[in-house]
Amino acid sequence: MKYVALNDLHASLGAKMIEFAGYNMPVLYNNLIQEHQAVRNSVGVFDVSHMGEFMLKGEKALDLIQLVTSNDASKLTDGKVQYSCLPNENGGIVDDLLVYRYSATEYYLVVNASNIEKDWNWISKHNTFGVEMINMSDDLSLLAVQGPNAIKVIQKLTDVNLAPMEYYTFTSGTVAGCEDVIISNTGYTGAGGFELYVWNKDARKLWDALFEAGAEFGIAPCGLGARDTLRLEKGFCLYGNDINDETSPIEAGLGWITKFTKPFINHEYHKAIKENGAAKKLVGFEMVERGIPRQHYIIKDSEGNIIGEVTSGTQSPSLNKAIGMGYVSAAFSKVDSEIFIEIRDKVIKAKVVKIPFL
Repeated sequence: MKYVALNDLHASLGAKMIEFAGYNMPVLYNNLIQEHQAVRNSVGVFDVSHMGEFMLKGEKALDLIQLVTSNDASKLTDGKVQYSCLPNENGGIVDDLLVYRYSATEYYLVVNASNIEKDWNWISKHNTFGVEMINMSDDLSLLAVQGPNAIKVIQKLTDVNLAPMEYYTFTSGTVAGCEDVIISNTGYTGAGGFELYVWNKDARKLWDALFEAGAEFGIAPCGLGARDTLRLEKGFCLYGNDINDETSPIEAGLGWITKFTKPFINHEYHKAIKENGAAKKLVGFEMVERGIPRQHYIIKDSEGNIIGEVTSGTQSPSLNKAIGMGYVSAAFSKVDSEIFIEIRDKVIKAKVVKIPFL
């Protein structure tokens, strides 16, 4: 079990701690719905320091990134961030990730906690370009300050002007007296806000400053439970649920991060799926009848034939209805298609809807 720098603080706040991706992480502090709504309506803070961070340096850094990622990183300019994925050699996805461009010769990759070692080994395997790779995962903490009032809270603590920062851009600066903080206009909630990368030694100082500055907005500590319901309402894929080693980004509706303007690992396979049409597709659905869908629940058609499987599901706090995502046969992927979720030996009616749900 690994521990984030603020582990003891979370325990002292009464957080329910669980093992997640090999880390002891807060899943809930008090009330999931309250934490969820704090982010949607005002501001909340997630400690997501379990995420992995790699620095890639060298003249050929972009060449390596272009080979191992599906998106076209040549479109990045300094201070820009790009969502992408690492295709494997078997038609699936090693991981999804963020690519940060510091300069033409220096990039920063942010990967999922459960895949840190796997991603490092995968990228290293393909590093025939002499690119310097630095694994910074154990040195950094990451606080995601999310919600419509996040900018007001952080602006109190920094001289960096946050207002002009567009979505998926970043800069570095001093926040709450902590130097060299990466301030990134990104997040996994769809509620707006910033992610702050800070050295472990400064994590508690930054956390305390955020909560002091955010008191007037009812700032709340939030756990992984609310993070999951928030991302699902926006239809954001979660690795291990909605995408994995066996799913193509084309099947997952991630064609927008799969660019065939350059070669990447196994690009011909995914190009063929795009051109010929995917046999299965990731869709969003809402329950028509009462029941909450969960990962791995079977999806059937009206005649009882198995047509797919649920990948994510929850009772949406914002919509007050049960929603989910799952892969279905392409014939059932159109909006308003009637599908049925098998829940505890009962077959419950649902319908395909557009993503995002909210």
